[in-house]
Amino acid sequence: MIDNVRITVRLFAGLRERAGTARLEIDDVARVGDVWAKLGLGDEPGGLLYAVNREYAGPDDALHDGDEVALIPPVSGGAFRISATPLDLGAAVAEAASDEAGAIATFVGTVRRSSRGRDVLYLEYEAFEEMAEPMLAQLAGELTAKHGLCKVAIHHRVGRVEIGEASVVIAVSATHRAAALDACGEAIDTLKTTVPLWKKEVYAGGEEWIGQGS
Repeated sequence: MIDNVRITVRLFAGLRERAGTARLEIDDVARVGDVWAKLGLGDEPGGLLYAVNREYAGPDDALHDGDEVALIPPVSGGAFRISATPLDLGAAVAEAASDEAGAIATFVGTVRRSSRGRDVLYLEYEAFEEMAEPMLAQLAGELTAKHGLCKVAIHHRVGRVEIGEASVVIAVSATHRAAALDACGEAIDTLKTTVPLWKKEVYAGGEEWIGQGS
């Protein structure tokens, strides 16, 4: 039993309606991953994110007395997230899946060893997260309207990303493959020029911020 650990849980959108309240308090939780079971709201929804004291947190992160834990449901029609942990293409594909879809197109941007004639050791990504995630959702909405998509999921890394790791994954579903493929390509091209994400190349002998884009 965890003594004297009492946290506040904040709920939004469909989770708030399911719980019948936007805020509640629970006791005796050691980790972020323990919170959902304490709420008694049934199965945990796919793509659910957690924030502890307004910073994203993983299921194994410890909780302390007085912490505020926000449960952030996926945006309707897909998941749009900035992540400090490795990306999972399968998770994005699952979030973009739809019974109405005849095709799911994907894009995975990975860190390459050589860039502009230099040997890259690793990349670092930084984002204005409070703007970036809503802008990813806005981009998905625009692409959905333009191409008649079913669902969209876009995940992007921040922090240190090693050679061969994914820096961005995109999954787009549509009734027909042409629309899915066109929208997937447009998604990465638009993301690189509009969303507040920055990349630093760290190479043998130095480092350089490349600017906005992936």
